[in-house]
Amino acid sequence: MTDTIFPLEPTAADAQAAIKDEFAFFGDWSERYQYLIDLGRKLPAFPEEWKREEHRLLGCQSMVWIVPEGEASKLDFHAVSDSAIVSGLIFLALRVYAGRPAAEILATSPDYIADIGLAKHLSPTRSNGLASLLAFIRETAAHAK
Repeated sequence: MTDTIFPLEPTAADAQAAIKDEFAFFGDWSERYQYLIDLGRKLPAFPEEWKREEHRLLGCQSMVWIVPEGEASKLDFHAVSDSAIVSGLIFLALRVYAGRPAAEILATSPDYIADIGLAKHLSPTRSNGLASLLAFIRETAAHAK
């Protein structure tokens, strides 16, 4: 598999707190969208050969590919999108959940979405895509051995 930069913080709760603090710095949503785009550019490289139908995340209007690896003690996720903003949403989700034990993933609600006001500022298709991404992560954690 590929290298990963996650986790950035020691726990999922710390990651959510850091995200909330970072987004509080911005005055309006145009700045926050630009920050999301910038975060998406920081995603680790995603091999072209992984961009296959079997790795495609359904339920997203944009093309999103995600590859899980690991086991219950530590799950990593590698993901990418053809959309700049969606890539930023992926970055935030991986920051909270990647590189963590399955039990921590399952015990962690994605509070950062409400904390930064993201739910109110995403189109319905992006909200559905984000829900699909989070469901995939949780499902993977639930089935980890």
